[in-house]
Amino acid sequence: MTRYVDEDLHGAEFRECDLTGARLIGVVMQDAVIDGLITNLVVNGVEVTEYVEAELDRRHPVRVLIRSEDPADLREASRQLHAGWAATIERIRRTPGIERRSVNDEWSAVQTMRHLVFVHDSWFRRCCLGSTELFTPMGIGTTVEPYRGAHGLDLSLDPALDEIASVRDAQTAELEAWLDEVTAMQLAARAPVPDDDVWPPYARGRLVRQCLGTVLNETFEHHGFCVRDLDLIEAQDAE
Repeated sequence: MTRYVDEDLHGAEFRECDLTGARLIGVVMQDAVIDGLITNLVVNGVEVTEYVEAELDRRHPVRVLIRSEDPADLREASRQLHAGWAATIERIRRTPGIERRSVNDEWSAVQTMRHLVFVHDSWFRRCCLGSTELFTPMGIGTTVEPYRGAHGLDLSLDPALDEIASVRDAQTAELEAWLDEVTAMQLAARAPVPDDDVWPPYARGRLVRQCLGTVLNETFEHHGFCVRDLDLIEAQDAE
């Protein structure tokens, strides 16, 4: 374990780091931001994860629907997520060019949407439907080799907002048509992930419900990231 003693980490940024088991003792932490997969977090002797999760559910009730095993709840979750993205896309259209701006080294809005194109192709079509078709070329996937730019992805593409939105609308319609017919028994079945070397290899052995959960969670989380960054950009422009 790496130990930092009497170090000045003021303004430090830890990105894509595994801090499992980390202990911060006698620290000064003011105006700090923690964003990620967080469980069993103890602050000054108080386990705060449940408080945080409850507050997030209060702010975003769709999270409760996303966790449900009821197909009707999952259909409603998908509908709400699509409506949220549709509103954000209209917001983006009111400020041409903002869709390609980024802050704090995060993805721009169009990059975020292109990533969701990839998520749909990989975690829904491939894992829930068992499709072996090539991914949509405009998708942005993992940076891990050999999956980066593989299975039909074209890293040279630079599609316009309307083109990406059209693809996402078609994908959403496909997902919602499937959700209209899917049963609880089908959701509880083992995911029909093809036996080949295509992303995501670690999905084998998961249930259809788990793979669907990845699609819905990614759609929700990346919408939050996109809105957060749009707010920051607009605040900067207003200064």
